[in-house]
Amino acid sequence: MSVKEIIREIEALPTDQRAQVIEFVHCLEDGDIPDSFRQGMADIEAGRVVDMDTALNQPPPAKR
Repeated sequence: MSVKEIIREIEALPTDQRAQVIEFVHCLEDGDIPDSFRQGMADIEAGRVVDMDTALNQPPPAKR
C-alpha cells in the first residue's frame, strides 16, 4: 500500500476515527514529550483547568 493510498483511507474515515489516527501519529512523532505534558493537554481539552488569575487569587476548592 502506498502513502497516497493510506492518506486516502485516513481521509475517508469518520471524524472520530481520524482523530484517533492523528493522536496515534502524534505519539509516534512526539516520543520525547513527557507523559505529564500529554496529561496536561488532556486536562485542558477536557476542561479540567482554571485560568491563571483564579489560580493565583482565589482559595482552592474544599477537598471532597
